[in-house]
Amino acid sequence: MNDWHRIFTQNVLVPPHPQRARQPWKESTAFQCVLKWLDGPVIRQGVLEVLSEVECHLRVSFFDVTYRHFFGRTWKTTVKPTKRPPSRIVFNEPLYFHTSLNHPHIVAVVEVVAEGKKRDGSLQTLSCGFGILRIFSNQPDSPISASQDKRLRLYHGTPRALLHPLLQDPAEQNRHMTLIENCSLQYTLKPHPALEPAFHLLPENLLVSGLQQIPGLLPAHGESGDALRKPRLQKPITGHLDDLFFTLYPSLEKFEEELLELHVQDHFQEGCGPLDGGALEILERRLRVGVHNGLGFVQRPQVVVLVPEMDVALTRSASFSRKVVSSSKTSSGSQALVLRSRLRLPEMVGHPAFAVIFQLEYVFSSPAGVDGNAASVTSLSNLACMHMVRWAVWNPLLEADSGRVTLPLQGGIQPNPSHCLVYKVPSASMSSEEVKQVESGTLRFQFSLGSEEHLDAPTEPVSGPKVERRPSRKPPTSPSSPPAPVPRVLAAPQNSPVGPGEFPLEAGISHLEADLSQTSLVLETSIAEQLQELPFTPLHAPIVVGTQTRSSAGQPSRASMVLLQSSGFPEILDANKQPAEAVSATEPVTFNPQKEESDCLQSNEMVLQFLAFSRVAQDCRGTSWPKTVYFTFQFYRFPPATTPRLQLVQLDEAGQPSSGALTHILVPVSRDGTFDAGSPGFQLRYMVGPGFLKPGERRCFARYLAVQTLQIDVWDGDSLLLIGSAAVQMKHLLRQGRPAVQASHELEVVATEYEQDNMVVSGDMLGFGRVKPIGVHSVVKGRLHLTLANVGHPCEQKVRGCSTLPPSRSRVISNDGASRFSGGSLLTTGSSRRKHVVQAQKLADVDSELAAMLLTHARQGKGPQDVSRESDATRRRKLERMRSVRLQEAGGDLGRRGTSVLVIAAYRERTKAESIASLLSLAITTEHTLHATLGVAEFFEFVLKNPHNTQHTVTVEIDNPELSVIVDSQEWRDFKGAAGLHTPVEEDMFHLRGSLAPQLYLRPHETAHVPFKFQSFSAGQLAMVQASPGLSNEKGMDAVSPWKSSAVPTKHAKVLFRASGGKPIAVLCLTVELQPHVVDQVFRFYHPELSFLKKAIRLPPWHTFPGAPVGMLGEDPPVHVRCSDPNVICETQNVGPGEPRDIFLKVASGPSPEIKDFFVIIYSDRWLATPTQTWQVYLHSLQRVDVSCVAGQLTRLSLVLRGTQTVRKVRAFTSHPQELKTDPKGVFVLPPRGVQDLHVGVRPLRAGSRFVHLNLVDVDCHQLVASWLVCLCCRQPLISKAFEIMLAAGEGKGVNKRITYTNPYPSRRTFHLHSDHPELLRFREDSFQVGGGETYTIGLQFAPSQRVGEEEILIYINDHEDKNEEAFCVKVIYQ
Repeated sequence: MNDWHRIFTQNVLVPPHPQRARQPWKESTAFQCVLKWLDGPVIRQGVLEVLSEVECHLRVSFFDVTYRHFFGRTWKTTVKPTKRPPSRIVFNEPLYFHTSLNHPHIVAVVEVVAEGKKRDGSLQTLSCGFGILRIFSNQPDSPISASQDKRLRLYHGTPRALLHPLLQDPAEQNRHMTLIENCSLQYTLKPHPALEPAFHLLPENLLVSGLQQIPGLLPAHGESGDALRKPRLQKPITGHLDDLFFTLYPSLEKFEEELLELHVQDHFQEGCGPLDGGALEILERRLRVGVHNGLGFVQRPQVVVLVPEMDVALTRSASFSRKVVSSSKTSSGSQALVLRSRLRLPEMVGHPAFAVIFQLEYVFSSPAGVDGNAASVTSLSNLACMHMVRWAVWNPLLEADSGRVTLPLQGGIQPNPSHCLVYKVPSASMSSEEVKQVESGTLRFQFSLGSEEHLDAPTEPVSGPKVERRPSRKPPTSPSSPPAPVPRVLAAPQNSPVGPGEFPLEAGISHLEADLSQTSLVLETSIAEQLQELPFTPLHAPIVVGTQTRSSAGQPSRASMVLLQSSGFPEILDANKQPAEAVSATEPVTFNPQKEESDCLQSNEMVLQFLAFSRVAQDCRGTSWPKTVYFTFQFYRFPPATTPRLQLVQLDEAGQPSSGALTHILVPVSRDGTFDAGSPGFQLRYMVGPGFLKPGERRCFARYLAVQTLQIDVWDGDSLLLIGSAAVQMKHLLRQGRPAVQASHELEVVATEYEQDNMVVSGDMLGFGRVKPIGVHSVVKGRLHLTLANVGHPCEQKVRGCSTLPPSRSRVISNDGASRFSGGSLLTTGSSRRKHVVQAQKLADVDSELAAMLLTHARQGKGPQDVSRESDATRRRKLERMRSVRLQEAGGDLGRRGTSVLVIAAYRERTKAESIASLLSLAITTEHTLHATLGVAEFFEFVLKNPHNTQHTVTVEIDNPELSVIVDSQEWRDFKGAAGLHTPVEEDMFHLRGSLAPQLYLRPHETAHVPFKFQSFSAGQLAMVQASPGLSNEKGMDAVSPWKSSAVPTKHAKVLFRASGGKPIAVLCLTVELQPHVVDQVFRFYHPELSFLKKAIRLPPWHTFPGAPVGMLGEDPPVHVRCSDPNVICETQNVGPGEPRDIFLKVASGPSPEIKDFFVIIYSDRWLATPTQTWQVYLHSLQRVDVSCVAGQLTRLSLVLRGTQTVRKVRAFTSHPQELKTDPKGVFVLPPRGVQDLHVGVRPLRAGSRFVHLNLVDVDCHQLVASWLVCLCCRQPLISKAFEIMLAAGEGKGVNKRITYTNPYPSRRTFHLHSDHPELLRFREDSFQVGGGETYTIGLQFAPSQRVGEEEILIYINDHEDKNEEAFCVKVIYQ
């Protein structure tokens, strides 16, 4: 107990200024400050002459410059001796703290103090100077993160000078501050995230040394002794408290009567008017219990309600078996306060400074209207107040497992963990020590240590662990009534020091009725409890990036090359009709960007030649091999490509499939379904030249080929099911000055399967009742033979600026060309002419609106008649004019012409001002075209000039939310550095007014560079639907045309610069041409319709991303994520240092068979300037069918098929044909608008939960009619017998074995045999008959295995209805 009292009294904190507590709460940030050494003659010579044995130390305190307020606790370094003459004094002492007051005016004041002995031998300390250490920069949310050494300048005087009103911020530039010459303090200051796990052990704003022992932390390793550099927490111990009894002196009834009387008396003395003692009542008696380590509460104290012992006895039912032991020997009424539940303290630690704090609180209330000053409409809780009446501290004996404890209660003005005044204690001047322990009251309880739980003692769920919120230092008040009176003997100061681990008393009045006044509602919201987020642990196992494309790629074998050469594939030729140079796919590539840019062949013809698709040797589990396939992929920023269906033709020379053997070549299929084996292969060509690339994009394209991989999805052309994906590196397509290159690749096609384990709720395994994660398995389905080539071509036409443009010219937009008015017609909308002479024209000939008005007026004068319905207003006006001419020739009325003239004059006067203003605005309008890509921030500057002779405050108005002004100077500086601009950067350039438009100040004729950035996260028309599940068009295309500019959507943005009077001084009109973007990774998920898909995608190490910025050693850049679909939740969670990063997706699937696609953009820079990765995610919504079955046993179900408008010939296909079969099996007719059943039989080979895809395809049009996602939940049957055999691994014919089976029935039965590994075990007979009670010998044929290991094979014996009778397990050891 003495350790706790010593640490508690030595670490009392001064709270921050009350105004700081009213500001919005922010997360606390941890820092490490190392005070290294002191240079210069900081100790004056006079001090050295007067004092002897002079030593020096440093003191550090927090200071709020805004309110001139010191807070926290002053920290001192170890004392260091000084030498004559004064030289460097080395400290090298680390200092740690964490604070949520991240404001530039929160500083640390470092004071240099000298101490020595005077001539009379007494000790004297003198202040030799101080310095102001800035913790935060000018931006409140960006702390100083530089870890390099810095020098702190020192000033004469003491830190008390900062309290003088003449010292305004910045104090360093004040004329009253005198700098100490040639004196400085060397230090480092940097954020210290490693301290965050120990926040609960350290109060906020407490300065501690790394050499100081913190209760709850283990000592540091090594000789440094710095336990806070990498803090290690002690293992907690769970404690339980039962049978809590509070006994108050002389009795509970008299104690509460005296308490109410003093409350009424104090209310009257405060001048609040008389208060009827009978009206005042006690609402609740509360107990706060929390673990305290001497510095602060480790976790938020639990709040429970106490009741008198007599009330417990009256309300206890007969089924309550535990007996309440009386806590008083007197015979009066209710003598004790009892807790009816058990307390659980999971945060106990075996340290002498850890203690349990008990705080007894009373909640008082009197009805409204009793006090004359209270309004009648005031609610009951307006006059409610809570006060602490007693408290106790207990240091548990951790070496004892259980026991009964009796503690004396404390009160009065002595310091307590809540730092407030407590109700008085009886006068004990004439009492003995034994009586003093009892007069204040006692607390008795039973304790036990350990992690065991007792079901008969539920925990009070009032307040749980890990709960934090911003403390409120002010009780709720009503605007219609004065605040609640606080008794003088009970009043706690509002400015009581409360740290992050210290929780104020007003925080927990949650049982009272809610206040209906507006102020109380606001305050209740501000003090609402906020749960602390736990470290992110995804419910599903994250998908590692690259799993879908983690296929090995290499060069085809020589045997495969012989077969490919003899198959007659077309040869790839260069521009001179010569064969392209063949390069090996396994050779390293040296990339020289200058060599690529200096190539005379500016155009690149990219050729993709699909040659063959082979079956792997291990894929022999009875799965059917597809007859036709097609491929989908996206190259660079061309639209997604889908090849036509290609026939798989088996080679006669292929023979049995082996590792790397070529079995099937690809042949295009004609419209009638036939194919010509004489023209094998399929080619796609992309022309990437100056006409396609933007200025300066050629280097980006070369880098794309050097670092990116092309992902190709392989689909079954008949079933429209995804076979797998392959990935190929494109670095071999870099020509490096050669006329043409080609590389042959052999790619593994990998299928990713998601298998869901049994839904097991196990607190021991994963905690918190979570389910087991979903497993991701990759299976090699085949090998794709592909040839990639790059053929260079000369540039046919000279394209201006086809190489690069100077960044300074392309990034800076000037309005110099729009400074003069060049004249022109008011009614001509177009480019301004150079000539100042304009030919006069009739208004009606150039303005269709005026022509329509004249025609309408003429019709009204003539009345109803048959008028031509021509859409062109000008043509109708000409017809009416010809008619009027004929009337004039015939002597008609001339009044109609006069009416038309009046209409023209009125129209002219009405539109003249608008037309003149519109034409004059062209003189200040600048037009610019911007080429933007999804997710990329396009940065540019606009040169704004004030043309007037007076200063103006210019407001920048933008009509497009995707265009914004860069108001952060650091962001502006980073964008300029990336763009290579050398224009000036101004600090605090804009005046921000919340959500209003930013403003800047311009002097007369001053020019300023206004930074902008355009960034779009909307894919729009660029996200073209990839034709993966259906092929509606089957045309053989030989080349893919480049992306036409007419197909690219165009956006417009207008920026208006308004002066002080509201008139514009400049207009910027932007035309944004969106360019297709690069896709780095494609994810494809199948999910049940109308549900949520939740996936966690794990990022690889950040330095493995192409083009990742080089950061400091041991530091990971920040990861940010954005999504093109605003309805998709996409975020990255906070993880610890060195932990992998996960991208969490939550997507709502639509109705079947909808396909939703969106893009996920990942950034590794602070400003989200350039994406590090761009992913495309496809979500296929399928109809869900849940099947619960037994492994090896047949389960039947039916699916309803609904016909379309026409007759269709359909067939059902499944992704697991060996486990799921359909009836009808082949092609059948689906009548129009009819209903038909599709019978499905499911026999899973192994236990577990997984998904099976079922497609219904139109065999004529190759379109998807319906699709289902069959969710299997399969349990394993009971194993009745087990066997074990040993076989030799390698080539061979296999081994034959026999086992016996006895028919347990008295009659003859038929049994069927199945195995979960048909590729390893075959039966001599798939079914057999055996008489009643007879034994049958089952013949087993074990196939040879190529690898060494163990395999468990299950044998299912089913009856005539295919129900499982028995299951045998055979353990095969291959050696």
